[in-house]
Amino acid sequence: MRPKLFTFILLASLLSGLAAQAQVGQVVQSEAARFRVTALVQGLERPWGGAFLPDGRLLVTERIGRMRLIAPNGAASAPIEGVPPVEARGQGGLLDVALAPDFATTRELWFCQAALADGGALTRFIRARLSGDDRRLEDVTTVLDAAPTQARGRNHFGCRIAFAPDGRYVFLTTGERYEMQRAQALDDLGGKVLRLTREGGIPADNPFTGRPDARGEIWSFGHRNPQGLAISPVTGSLFEAEFGPRGGDEVNIVQRGANYGWPLVTHGIDYSGASVSDLRTAPGMQDPLVVWVPSVNPSGIAFYDGAAMPGWRGSLFLAGLNQSLIRLAMNGDRVTGQEVLLPRLARFRHVVVSPAGVLHILTDESDGRILRLDPA
Repeated sequence: MRPKLFTFILLASLLSGLAAQAQVGQVVQSEAARFRVTALVQGLERPWGGAFLPDGRLLVTERIGRMRLIAPNGAASAPIEGVPPVEARGQGGLLDVALAPDFATTRELWFCQAALADGGALTRFIRARLSGDDRRLEDVTTVLDAAPTQARGRNHFGCRIAFAPDGRYVFLTTGERYEMQRAQALDDLGGKVLRLTREGGIPADNPFTGRPDARGEIWSFGHRNPQGLAISPVTGSLFEAEFGPRGGDEVNIVQRGANYGWPLVTHGIDYSGASVSDLRTAPGMQDPLVVWVPSVNPSGIAFYDGAAMPGWRGSLFLAGLNQSLIRLAMNGDRVTGQEVLLPRLARFRHVVVSPAGVLHILTDESDGRILRLDPA
Protein backbone atom coordinates (compact mmCIF):
# COMPACT_ATOMS: atom_id res chain seq x y z
CA MET A 1 0.00 0.00 0.00
CA ARG A 2 1.32 3.44 -0.95
CA PRO A 3 2.13 5.76 2.00
CA LYS A 4 -0.31 8.61 2.57
CA LEU A 5 0.60 12.03 1.20
CA PHE A 6 2.37 14.17 3.82
CA THR A 7 1.92 17.88 3.09
CA PHE A 8 3.99 20.53 4.86
CA ILE A 9 2.40 23.99 4.81
CA LEU A 10 5.14 26.30 6.07
CA LEU A 11 4.82 30.06 6.19
CA ALA A 12 8.13 31.77 5.50
CA SER A 13 7.99 33.51 8.87
CA LEU A 14 7.42 30.18 10.64
CA LEU A 15 10.28 28.51 8.80
CA SER A 16 12.70 31.30 9.71
CA GLY A 17 11.58 31.18 13.33
CA LEU A 18 11.93 27.47 13.93
CA ALA A 19 15.44 27.89 15.29
CA ALA A 20 18.02 30.56 15.86
CA GLN A 21 20.47 31.11 13.03
CA ALA A 22 23.32 28.65 13.42
CA GLN A 23 26.96 29.61 13.10
CA VAL A 24 30.00 27.63 12.04
CA GLY A 25 31.70 26.37 15.18
CA GLN A 26 28.47 26.46 17.18
CA VAL A 27 27.04 23.48 19.04
CA VAL A 28 23.43 22.81 18.04
CA GLN A 29 20.94 20.83 20.09
CA SER A 30 18.37 19.41 17.67
CA GLU A 31 15.39 17.17 18.33
CA ALA A 32 17.36 13.95 17.97
CA ALA A 33 21.06 14.87 18.09
CA ARG A 34 23.60 17.32 19.48
CA PHE A 35 26.26 18.39 16.98
CA ARG A 36 28.88 20.99 16.17
CA VAL A 37 29.04 22.73 12.77
CA THR A 38 32.60 22.62 11.42
CA ALA A 39 33.89 24.06 8.14
CA LEU A 40 35.97 21.27 6.66
CA VAL A 41 37.08 23.24 3.61
CA GLN A 42 36.33 26.60 1.98
CA GLY A 43 37.18 28.18 -1.37
CA LEU A 44 35.38 25.78 -3.73
CA GLU A 45 33.53 27.18 -6.74
CA ARG A 46 29.90 26.14 -6.14
CA PRO A 47 30.43 22.51 -5.13
CA TRP A 48 27.56 20.39 -6.51
CA GLY A 49 28.14 16.66 -6.14
CA GLY A 50 30.12 14.49 -3.78
CA ALA A 51 30.93 10.87 -3.03
CA PHE A 52 33.12 9.38 -0.32
CA LEU A 53 35.93 7.01 -1.24
CA PRO A 54 36.38 3.93 0.95
CA ASP A 55 39.39 5.58 2.64
CA GLY A 56 37.32 8.54 3.83
CA ARG A 57 38.34 11.12 1.24
CA LEU A 58 35.53 13.05 -0.45
CA LEU A 59 35.42 13.32 -4.22
CA VAL A 60 33.64 16.59 -4.97
CA THR A 61 32.60 18.40 -8.15
CA GLU A 62 32.66 22.15 -8.68
CA ARG A 63 30.05 23.44 -11.11
CA ILE A 64 32.61 25.44 -13.07
CA GLY A 65 34.06 22.11 -14.30
CA ARG A 66 36.53 20.91 -11.67
CA MET A 67 36.73 17.71 -9.63
CA ARG A 68 38.83 17.43 -6.47
CA LEU A 69 39.57 15.09 -3.59
CA ILE A 70 39.13 16.45 -0.06
CA ALA A 71 41.11 14.73 2.69
CA PRO A 72 39.55 14.15 6.16
CA ASN A 73 41.66 17.05 7.47
CA GLY A 74 40.21 19.39 4.79
CA ALA A 75 43.22 19.45 2.45
CA ALA A 76 42.04 19.82 -1.14
CA SER A 77 43.87 18.20 -4.03
CA ALA A 78 44.72 19.90 -7.30
CA PRO A 79 41.91 19.58 -9.86
CA ILE A 80 41.72 16.05 -11.27
CA GLU A 81 42.71 15.93 -14.93
CA GLY A 82 40.58 14.55 -17.73
CA VAL A 83 37.20 16.10 -16.90
CA PRO A 84 35.48 16.91 -20.23
CA PRO A 85 34.47 20.52 -21.02
CA VAL A 86 31.15 21.55 -19.48
CA GLU A 87 28.52 24.17 -20.25
CA ALA A 88 28.87 26.21 -17.05
CA ARG A 89 26.08 28.69 -17.72
CA GLY A 90 22.82 29.28 -15.87
CA GLN A 91 22.24 26.17 -13.77
CA GLY A 92 24.58 24.09 -15.91
CA GLY A 93 28.09 22.83 -15.38
CA LEU A 94 29.76 19.81 -13.79
CA LEU A 95 27.07 18.37 -11.55
CA ASP A 96 26.73 15.02 -9.76
CA VAL A 97 29.26 12.23 -9.23
CA ALA A 98 28.74 8.70 -7.86
CA LEU A 99 31.08 5.79 -7.20
CA ALA A 100 30.27 2.31 -8.42
CA PRO A 101 29.61 -0.09 -5.51
CA ASP A 102 32.76 -2.01 -6.46
CA PHE A 103 34.88 1.16 -6.78
CA ALA A 104 37.54 -0.25 -4.44
CA THR A 105 38.50 -2.79 -7.12
CA THR A 106 37.28 -1.23 -10.39
CA ARG A 107 37.92 2.51 -9.67
CA GLU A 108 34.75 3.14 -11.72
CA LEU A 109 32.70 6.29 -11.25
CA TRP A 110 29.86 8.01 -13.09
CA PHE A 111 29.26 11.73 -13.32
CA CYS A 112 26.93 14.06 -15.17
CA GLN A 113 27.19 17.51 -16.64
CA ALA A 114 25.54 20.10 -18.82
CA ALA A 115 27.13 19.72 -22.25
CA LEU A 116 26.89 21.37 -25.66
CA ALA A 117 25.61 19.27 -28.57
CA ASP A 118 23.97 20.04 -31.91
CA GLY A 119 23.67 23.76 -31.32
CA GLY A 120 22.20 23.52 -27.82
CA ALA A 121 22.68 22.06 -24.36
CA LEU A 122 21.62 18.82 -22.68
CA THR A 123 22.30 16.61 -19.67
CA ARG A 124 25.14 14.15 -20.34
CA PHE A 125 26.05 11.07 -18.29
CA ILE A 126 29.64 9.85 -18.36
CA ARG A 127 31.50 6.78 -17.06
CA ALA A 128 35.21 6.87 -16.18
CA ARG A 129 37.88 5.38 -13.94
CA LEU A 130 39.95 7.27 -11.38
CA SER A 131 43.62 6.61 -11.98
CA GLY A 132 45.65 4.70 -9.40
CA ASP A 133 47.46 7.88 -8.36
CA ASP A 134 44.11 9.77 -8.06
CA ARG A 135 45.31 12.51 -10.40
CA ARG A 136 43.23 11.96 -13.54
CA LEU A 137 40.20 10.32 -15.10
CA GLU A 138 40.81 7.45 -17.51
CA ASP A 139 38.61 5.64 -20.04
CA VAL A 140 36.20 8.59 -20.09
CA THR A 141 33.11 7.46 -22.03
CA THR A 142 29.82 9.24 -22.73
CA VAL A 143 27.09 6.80 -21.72
CA LEU A 144 23.98 8.81 -22.59
CA ASP A 145 22.86 12.23 -23.80
CA ALA A 146 19.41 13.21 -22.54
CA ALA A 147 18.15 14.14 -25.99
CA PRO A 148 16.79 16.10 -27.65
CA THR A 149 19.20 18.98 -27.22
CA GLN A 150 17.68 22.37 -26.47
CA ALA A 151 19.03 25.63 -27.84
CA ARG A 152 17.13 27.93 -25.48
CA GLY A 153 17.88 28.24 -21.78
CA ARG A 154 20.37 26.69 -19.39
CA ASN A 155 18.04 25.56 -16.61
CA HIS A 156 16.60 22.34 -15.13
CA PHE A 157 19.27 19.78 -15.95
CA GLY A 158 18.35 17.43 -13.08
CA CYS A 159 21.51 15.31 -13.01
CA ARG A 160 21.63 13.01 -9.98
CA ILE A 161 22.97 9.45 -10.02
CA ALA A 162 22.27 6.47 -7.75
CA PHE A 163 23.59 2.93 -8.12
CA ALA A 164 21.40 -0.01 -7.21
CA PRO A 165 22.92 -1.73 -4.15
CA ASP A 166 23.89 -4.83 -6.15
CA GLY A 167 25.71 -2.64 -8.69
CA ARG A 168 23.90 -4.08 -11.72
CA TYR A 169 21.89 -0.98 -12.55
CA VAL A 170 22.21 2.78 -12.24
CA PHE A 171 19.42 5.35 -11.90
CA LEU A 172 19.77 8.84 -13.39
CA THR A 173 17.61 11.98 -13.24
CA THR A 174 16.98 14.58 -15.93
CA GLY A 175 15.16 17.89 -15.75
CA GLU A 176 12.64 19.01 -18.34
CA ARG A 177 14.91 21.94 -19.21
CA TYR A 178 12.20 24.47 -18.30
CA GLU A 179 10.03 23.18 -21.15
CA MET A 180 7.31 21.56 -19.07
CA GLN A 181 5.70 19.48 -21.82
CA ARG A 182 8.91 17.46 -22.19
CA ALA A 183 8.20 15.73 -18.86
CA GLN A 184 5.16 13.92 -20.32
CA ALA A 185 6.70 12.97 -23.70
CA LEU A 186 7.87 9.35 -23.75
CA ASP A 187 10.03 9.88 -26.84
CA ASP A 188 12.00 12.54 -24.92
CA LEU A 189 14.52 11.96 -22.12
CA GLY A 190 13.83 15.28 -20.35
CA GLY A 191 11.95 15.27 -17.04
CA LYS A 192 12.57 11.61 -16.28
CA VAL A 193 14.18 9.09 -14.00
CA LEU A 194 16.23 6.74 -16.20
CA ARG A 195 17.57 3.24 -15.53
CA LEU A 196 20.57 1.72 -17.30
CA THR A 197 22.80 -1.28 -16.90
CA ARG A 198 26.34 -0.77 -15.62
CA GLU A 199 27.49 -1.11 -19.24
CA GLY A 200 25.15 1.69 -20.30
CA GLY A 201 22.57 -0.53 -21.97
CA ILE A 202 18.79 -0.59 -21.64
CA PRO A 203 17.59 -3.30 -19.24
CA ALA A 204 15.10 -5.73 -20.74
CA ASP A 205 12.68 -5.20 -17.85
CA ASN A 206 12.49 -1.40 -18.13
CA PRO A 207 8.81 -0.40 -18.53
CA PHE A 208 9.05 0.97 -22.08
CA THR A 209 11.71 -1.28 -23.55
CA GLY A 210 10.84 -2.19 -27.13
CA ARG A 211 8.08 0.39 -27.59
CA PRO A 212 8.62 2.32 -30.85
CA ASP A 213 6.94 5.45 -29.42
CA ALA A 214 9.04 5.62 -26.24
CA ARG A 215 12.64 5.70 -25.05
CA GLY A 216 13.61 2.46 -23.39
CA GLU A 217 15.86 4.18 -20.84
CA ILE A 218 12.84 5.69 -19.05
CA TRP A 219 11.97 4.27 -15.61
CA SER A 220 9.46 7.00 -14.58
CA PHE A 221 8.28 10.31 -16.04
CA GLY A 222 6.39 13.51 -15.26
CA HIS A 223 9.25 15.04 -13.25
CA ARG A 224 10.15 18.74 -13.25
CA ASN A 225 13.72 19.22 -12.03
CA PRO A 226 14.83 16.26 -9.88
CA GLN A 227 18.11 16.96 -8.07
CA GLY A 228 17.75 14.45 -5.24
CA LEU A 229 18.07 10.67 -5.60
CA ALA A 230 18.77 8.04 -2.94
CA ILE A 231 17.91 4.43 -2.13
CA SER A 232 16.55 3.63 1.32
CA PRO A 233 18.93 1.30 3.18
CA VAL A 234 15.92 -0.03 5.12
CA THR A 235 13.36 -0.79 2.41
CA GLY A 236 15.36 -0.58 -0.82
CA SER A 237 12.88 1.97 -2.26
CA LEU A 238 14.17 4.64 -4.64
CA PHE A 239 13.48 8.15 -3.30
CA GLU A 240 13.57 11.26 -5.50
CA ALA A 241 13.29 14.99 -4.63
CA GLU A 242 12.40 17.66 -7.15
CA PHE A 243 11.73 21.37 -7.35
CA GLY A 244 8.23 22.64 -7.91
CA PRO A 245 7.72 26.14 -9.33
CA ARG A 246 6.35 28.48 -6.60
CA GLY A 247 5.42 25.80 -4.08
CA GLY A 248 4.91 22.17 -4.86
CA ASP A 249 8.39 20.82 -4.08
CA GLU A 250 8.14 17.04 -3.80
CA VAL A 251 9.65 13.88 -2.43
CA ASN A 252 8.55 10.80 -4.38
CA ILE A 253 9.03 7.08 -4.06
CA VAL A 254 9.89 6.20 -7.65
CA GLN A 255 8.00 3.25 -9.08
CA ARG A 256 8.51 1.45 -12.37
CA GLY A 257 6.66 3.14 -15.25
CA ALA A 258 4.83 5.64 -13.02
CA ASN A 259 3.76 9.13 -14.12
CA TYR A 260 4.45 11.79 -11.46
CA GLY A 261 2.23 14.33 -13.13
CA TRP A 262 4.23 17.43 -14.00
CA PRO A 263 2.83 19.72 -15.39
CA LEU A 264 -0.66 18.18 -15.49
CA VAL A 265 -0.77 17.83 -11.70
CA THR A 266 1.05 20.12 -9.24
CA HIS A 267 0.69 21.83 -5.86
CA GLY A 268 2.65 24.84 -7.15
CA ILE A 269 1.91 27.88 -9.29
CA ASP A 270 3.95 29.54 -12.03
CA TYR A 271 6.56 32.14 -11.07
CA SER A 272 4.30 34.79 -12.63
CA GLY A 273 1.52 33.80 -10.23
CA ALA A 274 -0.49 32.12 -12.98
CA SER A 275 -1.94 28.66 -12.50
CA VAL A 276 -0.01 25.73 -13.98
CA SER A 277 -2.80 23.24 -13.31
CA ASP A 278 -5.97 23.14 -11.22
CA LEU A 279 -5.32 19.47 -10.43
CA ARG A 280 -3.52 18.28 -7.31
CA THR A 281 -4.12 14.60 -8.03
CA ALA A 282 -5.47 12.65 -10.98
CA PRO A 283 -6.19 9.04 -11.97
CA GLY A 284 -3.17 7.28 -13.43
CA MET A 285 -0.70 9.71 -11.84
CA GLN A 286 1.39 9.05 -8.78
CA ASP A 287 0.90 11.30 -5.77
CA PRO A 288 4.07 12.53 -4.05
CA LEU A 289 5.05 11.21 -0.65
CA VAL A 290 5.73 14.75 0.61
CA VAL A 291 4.78 18.20 -0.71
CA TRP A 292 5.98 21.60 0.55
CA VAL A 293 4.00 24.82 0.15
CA PRO A 294 5.76 27.25 -0.13
CA SER A 295 9.00 25.90 -1.56
CA VAL A 296 11.98 24.62 0.39
CA ASN A 297 14.01 24.10 -2.82
CA PRO A 298 15.30 20.56 -2.19
CA SER A 299 18.48 19.61 -4.01
CA GLY A 300 20.64 16.63 -2.97
CA ILE A 301 19.32 14.02 -0.53
CA ALA A 302 20.82 11.23 1.56
CA PHE A 303 19.64 8.62 4.04
CA TYR A 304 21.47 8.46 7.34
CA ASP A 305 22.37 5.00 8.64
CA GLY A 306 25.60 5.79 10.50
CA ALA A 307 26.59 5.24 14.11
CA ALA A 308 27.84 8.75 14.96
CA MET A 309 24.29 10.12 15.44
CA PRO A 310 22.06 7.26 16.67
CA GLY A 311 19.02 9.56 16.89
CA TRP A 312 19.23 10.21 13.14
CA ARG A 313 19.27 6.57 12.07
CA GLY A 314 16.82 6.00 9.22
CA SER A 315 16.25 9.73 8.58
CA LEU A 316 16.19 11.24 5.10
CA PHE A 317 18.14 14.51 4.84
CA LEU A 318 17.49 17.12 2.14
CA ALA A 319 19.83 19.98 1.25
CA GLY A 320 17.67 23.08 0.79
CA LEU A 321 18.69 25.95 -1.43
CA ASN A 322 16.42 28.15 0.70
CA GLN A 323 19.15 27.97 3.37
CA SER A 324 18.04 25.06 5.51
CA LEU A 325 18.82 21.41 6.05
CA ILE A 326 15.66 19.32 6.37
CA ARG A 327 15.44 16.04 8.24
CA LEU A 328 12.50 13.75 7.54
CA ALA A 329 11.99 11.19 10.27
CA MET A 330 11.09 7.88 8.64
CA ASN A 331 9.42 4.62 9.64
CA GLY A 332 10.17 2.39 6.67
CA ASP A 333 8.82 4.33 3.68
CA ARG A 334 6.50 6.42 5.85
CA VAL A 335 7.32 9.99 6.89
CA THR A 336 6.62 10.56 10.59
CA GLY A 337 7.90 14.11 11.04
CA GLN A 338 10.04 16.98 9.83
CA GLU A 339 12.84 18.98 11.45
CA VAL A 340 14.41 22.12 9.95
CA LEU A 341 18.10 22.45 10.80
CA LEU A 342 20.65 25.27 10.30
CA PRO A 343 18.20 27.92 9.01
CA ARG A 344 19.75 30.83 7.12
CA LEU A 345 23.28 29.47 7.42
CA ALA A 346 23.88 28.98 3.67
CA ARG A 347 22.36 27.73 0.44
CA PHE A 348 22.79 23.97 0.71
CA ARG A 349 23.31 22.02 -2.53
CA HIS A 350 23.99 18.46 -1.41
CA VAL A 351 24.34 16.29 1.67
CA VAL A 352 26.53 13.18 1.90
CA VAL A 353 27.45 10.80 4.72
CA SER A 354 31.05 9.72 5.38
CA PRO A 355 32.06 6.09 6.04
CA ALA A 356 32.38 7.14 9.71
CA GLY A 357 28.74 8.24 9.74
CA VAL A 358 29.36 12.00 9.77
CA LEU A 359 27.03 14.24 7.77
CA HIS A 360 28.68 16.63 5.28
CA ILE A 361 26.91 19.50 3.50
CA LEU A 362 28.01 21.21 0.26
CA THR A 363 27.12 24.90 0.06
CA ASP A 364 26.04 26.62 -3.14
CA GLU A 365 28.41 29.59 -2.98
CA SER A 366 31.13 31.06 -5.19
CA ASP A 367 33.37 30.70 -2.11
CA GLY A 368 31.84 27.31 -1.43
CA ARG A 369 32.28 25.31 1.74
CA ILE A 370 31.90 21.75 2.92
CA LEU A 371 30.37 21.79 6.39
CA ARG A 372 30.73 18.81 8.72
CA LEU A 373 28.24 18.03 11.49
CA ASP A 374 30.35 16.44 14.23
CA PRO A 375 28.83 14.78 17.31
CA ALA A 376 29.05 17.09 20.31
